[in-house]
Amino acid sequence: MRHVTRVVIVGGGPGGYEAALVGSQLGGDVTLVDSDGLGGSAVLTDCVPSKTLIATADVMSEVKGSAELGLRFGPSGEGSVQSNVQVDLAAVNRRVLELARAQSQDIGAQLANVGVRVIHGRGRLDGPERVVATTDDSEETLDADVVLISTGAHARILPEAVPDGERILTWTQVYGLNQLPERLIVVGSGVTGAEFASAYDALGADVVLVSSRDRVLPGEDADAAQVLEDVFTRRGMTVMSRSRAQSVSRDGDRVTVTLTDGRTVTGSHCLLAVGSIPNTADLGLAQAGVSTDRGGFVQVDRVSRTSARGVYAAGDCTGVLMLASVAAMQGRIAMWHSLGDAVTPLNLRKVSSNVFTSPEIATVGATQAQVDAGEVRAISVSLPLKGNPRAKMQGIRDGFVKLFCLPATGIVVGGVVVSPRASELIHPLSIAVAEQITVDQLAGAFTVYPSLSGSVAEAARRLHGHNVDQLSPP
Repeated sequence: MRHVTRVVIVGGGPGGYEAALVGSQLGGDVTLVDSDGLGGSAVLTDCVPSKTLIATADVMSEVKGSAELGLRFGPSGEGSVQSNVQVDLAAVNRRVLELARAQSQDIGAQLANVGVRVIHGRGRLDGPERVVATTDDSEETLDADVVLISTGAHARILPEAVPDGERILTWTQVYGLNQLPERLIVVGSGVTGAEFASAYDALGADVVLVSSRDRVLPGEDADAAQVLEDVFTRRGMTVMSRSRAQSVSRDGDRVTVTLTDGRTVTGSHCLLAVGSIPNTADLGLAQAGVSTDRGGFVQVDRVSRTSARGVYAAGDCTGVLMLASVAAMQGRIAMWHSLGDAVTPLNLRKVSSNVFTSPEIATVGATQAQVDAGEVRAISVSLPLKGNPRAKMQGIRDGFVKLFCLPATGIVVGGVVVSPRASELIHPLSIAVAEQITVDQLAGAFTVYPSLSGSVAEAARRLHGHNVDQLSPP
């Protein structure tokens, strides 16, 4: 009789549900234990909600810039965007939450269709080959040949800045707002902070961005971050660099952020975006032999294995490039590896990522910091979008395309795109990096004229025939 591998997955986020789909496809008997809702934070409180909100903000940004394109508002055509286009935040957030719920339901339907059993409860390890699932009214022990931990992470809270869900908020709580904040103070200038600051600024709020570093998006390409900061400032946002928040307090309908140097900032609302903490407490990891680092993140190798036999982990609980796409790939890799299918270990150099600000910032592969530090010996070229004919037609002045290639072979090893819809424009560069395409091959592919993607091909053409001594850094 053919042996059926019993797979138990704890956590229903991208790492968990994608693993469940693959595990079932490969013939595993899959049980998924989920306590937060299928899709996890990516679907219910993070990626799907925030990008839905940002989609509305993007439309508002386009409307605000439409006067240059010849559009006028009001019966006489003399009205301003601000006086004629208003944001109904309650309606926006209703749509946000409805889309999140619908996406979660779709995931549940997919899992049911392939025979995955879903237990709505909390799972914990009872040794490396057993999971105890606890629901409101029962407890069940699940024996397993393979266990996958995919429990995600939650918003970090400052001891002196405890959210109240009304005026002091984490990014999971903003969708309860019915009115646009009069003055929103965003604490934290990483990806989450920058995205929400950009969105609420576009929607019409007065935004103050408090950054403990010398620039916004300290983990992104420095040239890209500078473009975004310049755009923020030009649009009227207050960016406070080298300013670390010490505490946040509320007095009625006002909040006050006190900085470590004694300065204070007052607004109507405060959004805290100061990092994440893995959901790995009380899971029985240590008893099962699963190692975690000092931050509580589960330690995994490139095929998602933990230190315990038969136990894998995926997603934000591992701290490995905390993106939904990476979580999903880690989960798939875990199933491919554990169930004996062909598997390619995770290669973070091929991961593309995007910051959904306005403009967006998309990256893949080698970075400018790695090139400057000598970690990657590459040459690069950077082309501003303002010279692109389609960008001129659309009134786009901010942004650029940057390309990195190896000097001897011309193989594309990285790229940066700063542009509206950069998340779509990065794809040809992702393919180039993944498939080791040369700049000449990239330049030889046809692009539509006029198009923003034409700048990708133009950057590749600029790198033809150059070596490291002939081309200076951008």
